[in-house]
Amino acid sequence: MLVIIINYGGYEWEAMKSNHNHENLSRVMSTRALNRTLLARQLLIKRSNMSTPDVLEHLIGMQSQTPNSPYVSLWTRIDNFKHETLSQLLLNRNAVRIALMRSTIFLVTKRDCLALRPLIQPVLDRTLKANFGRRLKDVDNNELAKISRDLVESQPRTLEELGKLLKEKWEDKDPSALAAAARNLVPLVQIPPRGIWGAKGKAIHASAEDWLCQSLVTNYSLESLILRYLKAFGPATISDIQTWSGLTKIRKVIEGLRLQLNTFFDEDGNELFDVSHAEYPDIDTPVPVRFLAEFDNILLSHKNRTRIIADEYRSRVFTVNGIIKATFLIDGYVQGLWRIEQKRKSSTLIIEPFKSLLQVDKDELAIEGAKLMDFVAPDSKVRDIQFSAPV
Repeated sequence: MLVIIINYGGYEWEAMKSNHNHENLSRVMSTRALNRTLLARQLLIKRSNMSTPDVLEHLIGMQSQTPNSPYVSLWTRIDNFKHETLSQLLLNRNAVRIALMRSTIFLVTKRDCLALRPLIQPVLDRTLKANFGRRLKDVDNNELAKISRDLVESQPRTLEELGKLLKEKWEDKDPSALAAAARNLVPLVQIPPRGIWGAKGKAIHASAEDWLCQSLVTNYSLESLILRYLKAFGPATISDIQTWSGLTKIRKVIEGLRLQLNTFFDEDGNELFDVSHAEYPDIDTPVPVRFLAEFDNILLSHKNRTRIIADEYRSRVFTVNGIIKATFLIDGYVQGLWRIEQKRKSSTLIIEPFKSLLQVDKDELAIEGAKLMDFVAPDSKVRDIQFSAPV
């Protein structure tokens, strides 16, 4: 493999030429180039003036295991974002929280819920079999899905309630496994007050079709989903797309799209794909500090995550119990954790850097952190920002 340096539109690239096929010339994108491209597409270089629904659809939803995390994720991406904007979308049934990619809870628009849920069904089927297959032996999934749908459409229910009712039919089965099967076999949305900022409530489920008063879309294509992923997260490898979606057989679809796509290599020689006519920021583009919420999509949507977080820091962010901690970016890369501790009348933002910070970075974090506290804890009369010593 021959590697040469070329200049392309004022942007310095490496180029990789196969020794066997001298017509095959593809650019090599550095990790920093991938970083700046990802940040731009994730609306993290400059906050967007797009509407909240448009941002949600551009990003293909927000991972939402914790109800409040999408609010912070949107605040850090949308100029002048307000809590009530998202809360109203949920109350008006124009956005929902539902199990989608990787069988995890996502906040998506009504339109994406109806289109994506059938497409992601194989992921949910595979997860169900892997996690509960033995515990649900001899249970007819079609029958379980029908009974579960009838139960939640007669009255919205928690998974605990649903599991107990299903156990009346399958007396020898674990109710939690039965409820998990219902969640994966039937498109269950978590209805308000769950997900409303400042509100408390258990996760109560209804069927998507009943809650949204509309049928699922059964003809949305995997090709369309992959192109949307690349617009929001690309350039990316086939493994990246599989990691984000949980779907398989991505290579066959990519080969069908190949003539429409830009192709690159990363620094390790892995082939990257991207939408045509894409823009690529200069690698020296300055990036402001950013606070990312728990489970932020940008940390979870590639197999190789070094474009956003160094491998040495991953164990600090990705915990063994599946929690993805809230982080902050300096120069576009994860450099530490943050959390807000709230008491009755006071709030403290605790910033935990992974290494010693320059004073200019600490100052910028403090300024942005004050804005974050205005958003997260607007009613606190006393606010403080503390920097922990690097560990």
